[in-house]
Amino acid sequence: MDFNAIITGLQEFLERGGPVLTVIMITTFVMWAFIFERFAYFFFAQPGQANQAIREWTARGDKSSWYAHAIRDQLISEVKQRCDQNVELVKALVAVAPLFGLLGTVTGMVTVFDVMSISGSSDAQAMSAGVSRATIPTMAGMVASLSGLIFATQIERLAQRRVAVLADKMELTEGEA
Repeated sequence: MDFNAIITGLQEFLERGGPVLTVIMITTFVMWAFIFERFAYFFFAQPGQANQAIREWTARGDKSSWYAHAIRDQLISEVKQRCDQNVELVKALVAVAPLFGLLGTVTGMVTVFDVMSISGSSDAQAMSAGVSRATIPTMAGMVASLSGLIFATQIERLAQRRVAVLADKMELTEGEA
């Protein structure tokens, strides 16, 4: 497929949807950048950080005192903080995408009403641009939100699972002391 045809098609789609569609596209790109960043973190950096925390815990001689438990809780908390980083931002972007779609709907309907007030009639051909501006952003906002929602939930579950596994491993090594 021709690259120029793809770019032209995307430009036509963005023009039909109005300026709000550009905001939805940027929001979606940012959301997906953070989703990819989180998955890259979980599969490349997080295992090493969890192993480092376990090494620090197993290197301790005292594992039963109150102070040792505080150290263990701190190590788990640090890993949890790194795992949860940007998860709330992804969830916020998932929530804001349909709101931008709703904004596009409102601006598109305003365009339709402007055409109706200027022409004094309900000419379907004259109103079609406004109807397009009303429906395309709604669809785009919902698609962006649904696609991000699936992965935001997976990221949140993955973070919880990894922290729970780390806590379990540290608890097991405590019993070995």
